[in-house]
Amino acid sequence: MNYVEYGKGNSNVIILLHGGGLSWWNYKEIAEMLQTNYHIILPILDGHAGSDKRFTTIENNALEIIEFINDKLYGSVLLIGGLSLGGQILLEILSHCKDICKYAIVESALVIPSKFTYFMIKPAFGSCYGLIKYKWFSKLQFKSLRIKQHLFDNYYKDTCAITKGDMIAFLQENSSYSLKDGIEESKAIIHIFVGAKEKHSMKKSAELIHKKLQNSSIQVLPNMYHGEFSINHADDYVRRLLEIIEQR
Repeated sequence: MNYVEYGKGNSNVIILLHGGGLSWWNYKEIAEMLQTNYHIILPILDGHAGSDKRFTTIENNALEIIEFINDKLYGSVLLIGGLSLGGQILLEILSHCKDICKYAIVESALVIPSKFTYFMIKPAFGSCYGLIKYKWFSKLQFKSLRIKQHLFDNYYKDTCAITKGDMIAFLQENSSYSLKDGIEESKAIIHIFVGAKEKHSMKKSAELIHKKLQNSSIQVLPNMYHGEFSINHADDYVRRLLEIIEQR
């Protein structure tokens, strides 16, 4: 597993898992703000630019991160956060290991499978994947994601580096993921965030996660779309994260 680190000399470890189609820079500003007091590890998910493996499944990504934590970090960390695909991988990690982290932040994780979306992804990307390398097309896609403008170069470079097979694979996994048995045994204090302007299925997913996990809280973020919390509002994300781990 490849990853980027900040604040390596600090003892308290925070792992943040980026969204599908993005990369470690999803959390760059957040890591820079936290690095004075915390050791921040930003894994590059399989199949993404800079990763060391092709994407297979959410389950395999989760097991890889669990192995990394067991081998390198003595089996547990202070907090794990994840956005979208990263949030699904986090939920999978929590379903396997009840003591792997003290706190968790799940942002915009879909847990309502859609067979229609799953089967439409392959033909859709079969016809338009080649357009990704054109900047005009990437700019349209980037605009629809509502990501800060200064991140476009990162987005364009890394999107172009994702193979067609990997992109189809992680998008299909994203559309078909559901909560696993055993996640309710997690001892982590879990905080669930979702944007008020996200799709109904995403808000419903947040409610289902909260219902499944007794030791959790849920917050609907006013005026926010998918992924905006961690990508566009680093100050607010860090403030909330510190409130969580400092029990304020």
